[in-house]
Amino acid sequence: MKCALVRPDGTTVHTERHPTDAGRGPDAVVETILDVAEGLAGKARADGRDPVALGIAVPGVVDEAAGVAVWSANVGFRDVPLRDLAAERLGLPTVLGHDVRVGGLAEARLGAGRGTGHVLFVAIGTGIAAAHVVDGAAASGAHGAAGEIGHVLVRPGGPRCGCGRDGCLEAVASASAIARRYAEATGAGPTGTGPTGAAGSGGLTGGGPTGTPASAADVADRAAAGEPAAARVWAEAVEALADGLATGQALYDVETVVVGGGLAQAGPRLFDPLRAALHERMTFHRRPRLVAAALGDEAGCLGAALLALDAR
Repeated sequence: MKCALVRPDGTTVHTERHPTDAGRGPDAVVETILDVAEGLAGKARADGRDPVALGIAVPGVVDEAAGVAVWSANVGFRDVPLRDLAAERLGLPTVLGHDVRVGGLAEARLGAGRGTGHVLFVAIGTGIAAAHVVDGAAASGAHGAAGEIGHVLVRPGGPRCGCGRDGCLEAVASASAIARRYAEATGAGPTGTGPTGAAGSGGLTGGGPTGTPASAADVADRAAAGEPAAARVWAEAVEALADGLATGQALYDVETVVVGGGLAQAGPRLFDPLRAALHERMTFHRRPRLVAAALGDEAGCLGAALLALDAR
């Protein structure tokens, strides 16, 4: 859990991190969220500051209007009225947001998309999700599920996605998919990495010990070194990403596409071929500026604060 005290201008004055420890169950996670939030408010007051609002962002399906964490596979939330629980505990105006949408909000207003009115923020890690931010506000959709660009169909009949359909963008180009597809291509066995490989967490970190299945970082490194299997898997992921982003540009006509999440850590190995492939797909559409996210894993925390400050 990334937590912070944030001024109305977006300046962070205090940060904390706490383990989610989702294995304890959703009720325990909720209690930790409330305890941490209460502690932050207490810290603010002890430092002579006046807490004015609380923002919480969670993954999964979020009903922002009702303040309910509808569903989250990673944390186990099922119809948790998190906004009202927090407001009752702290006595502060509280908002609940979706982690990727608030991350996009922060990147659009404080980070790599700053100064542009139309931004598409795409987070690529274990999965792929997006946020469309217009003039500093991210749309949530009619059912709280806007931005699921990872489930755009890019390869009909392709790899099976976790959603149950074949050929979704997420099944080809997420960090976990890249690691899995490379393992399949090389006969390396089941996916998953050792202690220093984090493909399963969505990160792009170095590979584990010898014999450990490769992470997305390893695939990027091996592709750059000219290994044929890695180059093929990496190129297929980039091409699929370009197809997905071209679809996004056709739908949203944004000025800037900000790519974040673990895969963005590949830097030029990702952005150079992706930018070229995306531009090749543009016909009458304006070419968006394609940039790496600037706020790292603090984006969601900052975006939750911005959402709360907006709603005061």
